[in-house]
Amino acid sequence: MQNPIVNISSYLFAPLRNLKTLRQDLIALCEAEKLKGTILLSTEGINLFVAGPDEKIERLVSFLRKVPGLEALKPKYSRNTYQPFNRMLVKIKKEIIAFGVKDIDPAHKPAPKISAQQLRQWLDEKKPLTLLDTRNDYEVKLGTFKNAVDPNIKHFRDFPKFVQSLPEKMKEEPIVMFCTGGIRCEKAGPLMENLGFKNIFQLDGGILKYFEEVGSAHYEGDCFVFDGRVGVDPALAETPHKMCFACLSPLTVEDQKAPTYVPGKTCPYCFKKPEEKMRERIQSRHESLKKVTAVLPGEKPYQQRRPIRVPQAFDGTTLLECVSGILKHIEPEAWKAEMDGGLFETEEGKKVGASHRVKAGERYFHLLPHASEPLVNRDIQICYEDEAIIVVDKPAPLPVHPSGRFQRNTLQYILTEVYRPQVPKAVHRLDANTTGLLLIAKTKTFAAFLQKQFEQKIVEKSYLVKVEGHPPENEFSCELPISAETGDVGARNIDPDKGLPALTHFKVLERLNDGTTLLEANPVTGRTNQIRVHLWSLGFPICGDQLYLADQKLGKTQTLAPDEKPLCLHASRLRFVHPVTRNKFEIESKKAPWLGALGTSVPQ
Repeated sequence: MQNPIVNISSYLFAPLRNLKTLRQDLIALCEAEKLKGTILLSTEGINLFVAGPDEKIERLVSFLRKVPGLEALKPKYSRNTYQPFNRMLVKIKKEIIAFGVKDIDPAHKPAPKISAQQLRQWLDEKKPLTLLDTRNDYEVKLGTFKNAVDPNIKHFRDFPKFVQSLPEKMKEEPIVMFCTGGIRCEKAGPLMENLGFKNIFQLDGGILKYFEEVGSAHYEGDCFVFDGRVGVDPALAETPHKMCFACLSPLTVEDQKAPTYVPGKTCPYCFKKPEEKMRERIQSRHESLKKVTAVLPGEKPYQQRRPIRVPQAFDGTTLLECVSGILKHIEPEAWKAEMDGGLFETEEGKKVGASHRVKAGERYFHLLPHASEPLVNRDIQICYEDEAIIVVDKPAPLPVHPSGRFQRNTLQYILTEVYRPQVPKAVHRLDANTTGLLLIAKTKTFAAFLQKQFEQKIVEKSYLVKVEGHPPENEFSCELPISAETGDVGARNIDPDKGLPALTHFKVLERLNDGTTLLEANPVTGRTNQIRVHLWSLGFPICGDQLYLADQKLGKTQTLAPDEKPLCLHASRLRFVHPVTRNKFEIESKKAPWLGALGTSVPQ
């Protein structure tokens, strides 16, 4: 036999009971007969597409017609040379065709039907009517009736919204709706009648029945079918179309020749250039960021656990001595009261008191039962993202990592909420008050690759910075060592004896009339507060810095409030080796948020 495989498609709206038993019986029968396809069962009826040898298909049809309610089942038949389905599925669904509209009862209150022959006669006679296609856009693309109205919908559940947009005058005019086999019209017809359309007809048996009885008259193209054949022509023969499994678009022979057609991935209808895909991805991320920060994560009171790690210098001391020695701005008596009140615990949650002996490297937690965190700038902008990295244009003030008062109102916490289940990791630091580019890795492997570049000083970093005073030289450097430990309010200092090596190069961009200077700073090392400390030590403190003040003085504020004068320090450029392509990657930010007031232009 030339076409040994028989394809049947059928549906019937009828009340069905004992669906679980019926499903098991159908699974057993189809497995025994080696049939493949899909059968959907619901209390409202049955919908099926099944293929197999002739006699085995007939055994299935015979079985179904013995089910109470399915006696009138009338499958549509076609043949081809191969099995178009990969597996056999029998599912119980709420609806046999998803629509989501209540009070639709095709079994008892159907819309009037019109036969294929009657429709052809009306079209031959040019009878005034509207042909309405109820199918999805990718199905219509393969073919439809001449002059038919295309609702341009992605899903059948969008059809009710489309109907409500139709002109009021159409409610008095004859409308003939059609779909592949008729099942969608069984629900679309009653819906339109309920909405006041008075002359609704549905094409009995759909396009496939029309092909079988009439052929191609008044029809242009082929008909999309839901199996491996993709499309059939008016003779019900398989066409050379294929389907893009990414977007479900049917593809012509010409479509399949396009360079953008990659089976299983892209086609001419869904292919997007990398930059377009990135724009859409970033837009989606920004929408998520707005949701996560509509109320800042730390804005509402919650029980906060602030970690305190024991430095080597406090090994063997009491907990009170350790905490008082680290956080000197609070009196020891206040810390003792907190400890006596049960507000200190180990990592395991065990309460510890003031006299508890600590060891270097241990972590303890200070509990704040009703803590709310200071407000931060939530205007986080993602300027680049791919499968490996994210580059954020960080606003200020916004701490990158959890520390002190800031545990949830941090960039790390916010990005973790946006990117779940991924946990993005910042691979370098920016101070809370510093704006600009921050490099984020999407996995630990990518983070390790990038962090190694920072350690080996391969990464090139540039900052824009506005300072008090006019440096005498156009280019200068500072290599004063910076203290490893923090002082009051978390400040760093120049420490010639025990400090860590640090090197920053500076270049004057513009000396301004107000006594300030715009510089480019290029740090070679990456010490905490490095640019700020170096400029402060040279006598050119950064404008807006409330910690490193003029005349070598220190302020009492580490992190600014959102409404305070900004720190004029902006991370403007990054250059590194990409962890996937292994090519040099360079990115520059937009202008620093504080540059607009300067009336100057700086190459970005």
